[in-house]
Amino acid sequence: MNGSSSESKTRDMDGQLAGLGYKVRSSELCQVAENMERLENAINTVNSSRDISQVVSDALLYDPSNIGLGSWVDTLLSELDQTVSLPYDLSSDLPDLPTDPNRQLGMVTTVEEDSGIRLVHTLITCADSVQRGDLAFAGSLIESMQVLLAHVNTSCGIGKVAGYFIDALRRRISSPQGAAFPTSPYENDVLYHHYYEACPYLKFAHFTANQAILEAFNGHDCVHVIDFNLMQGLQWPALIQALALRPGGPPSLRLTGVGPPSPDERDTLREIGARLAELAHSVNVRFTFRGVAAWRLEDVKPWMLHVSPKEAVAVNSIMQLHRVLGSGIDTVLGWIRGLNPKIVTVVEQEANHNGEGFLERFTEALHYYSTVFDSLEACSVEPDKGLAEMYLQREICNVVCCEGPARLERHEPLVKWRERLGRAGFRPLHLGSNAYKQASMLLTLFSAEGYCVEENQGCLTLGWHSRPLIAASAWQAAPLREGETVRLQR
Repeated sequence: MNGSSSESKTRDMDGQLAGLGYKVRSSELCQVAENMERLENAINTVNSSRDISQVVSDALLYDPSNIGLGSWVDTLLSELDQTVSLPYDLSSDLPDLPTDPNRQLGMVTTVEEDSGIRLVHTLITCADSVQRGDLAFAGSLIESMQVLLAHVNTSCGIGKVAGYFIDALRRRISSPQGAAFPTSPYENDVLYHHYYEACPYLKFAHFTANQAILEAFNGHDCVHVIDFNLMQGLQWPALIQALALRPGGPPSLRLTGVGPPSPDERDTLREIGARLAELAHSVNVRFTFRGVAAWRLEDVKPWMLHVSPKEAVAVNSIMQLHRVLGSGIDTVLGWIRGLNPKIVTVVEQEANHNGEGFLERFTEALHYYSTVFDSLEACSVEPDKGLAEMYLQREICNVVCCEGPARLERHEPLVKWRERLGRAGFRPLHLGSNAYKQASMLLTLFSAEGYCVEENQGCLTLGWHSRPLIAASAWQAAPLREGETVRLQR
């Protein structure tokens, strides 16, 4: 049985690599890494015979920033046969280098293109070594990739993304139990704000969820929103203003916001609530706020939310449910259903970073975040875009570095959330045309062409070119079947 299982895993890994255009078997990855090192020595021979600045000035450089980074990564993995003998045995395929420097340029790809190709190869090989437990070899590959980074532009493109993944691999190797970034609530708030401003993903999540909540509250005079991640309350001014304009007058609005405890004497949640209350008062919306301090969503209990049966309840989860996939998602979904909400809005990353195999997770993350950074670079320059990138870097670090309870960024695609929420007793609600129109209008605020909103069986996705990156969906608790009960935790 063990032999059969091992052969099956090997075939699966070979299939994943083949699907990416990586024309090498998993069993040959180590050999490829050794061959790439030999190729590097050959290139160094070329460089030593001619001033590198002259080589760069004479060569027609391939600039990854001129095309989509996500597409470029795919191209690198699919064009191995067209580069200098990378696929199998380099030792038998490398020709003798001519002495004429001009002819040497025809034998070896340009420095930046070649370094970018080898960075992607070596990253995959390093991840495979980590999965096999060969940390010593993985550590040596980290050092090789640091050398390669010196030959690429690390301010954009594959150089920037590779740098983040190399750093994450280094952290994992130095601390196999997972060494994520030390964070504080204040730092998280700052990075979140800059990510919110730099690109449309969080705005899309907020606008789409707000429109669905607004429509679900139609006809109700007493409404209650439970936000699983209040952060700075950025989502709620727009909803308050929309409720103020509702025909027939606004309802009474209660907002319960979940967030981390304040590290000092300040009550940050209460301060956010006070600002929202001031806004609500200015537009004549009756408003009450309750903050629930909790480090983890698993620590929230239904009794903390003070839900009244007279209220129409909306539960709002913006990129939060994936954080409990490793520690009690069924329990959380169970008590959410027990609240009998009018609507549950769910926005999640459209990615699969929760597989059992590390190599599969790493490869998927490399493709996903390459596309995200590609879209971020195309947006108009924001003064502190570096802080927005740091927000993503911390996600990458958690996906790559951490295991067990420390791994929180367990992103899963929409198809899996459909299955899970359906099993938990929720039925889908169709996000209407208004949500689609609002999301499309939002994209006009960003100068970059390439963002696209698509409808997917009643859900909406926001992506970059042909790849969806986040998915928004809405759900309603299905009526209890005969004899079925929902137990609320106390």
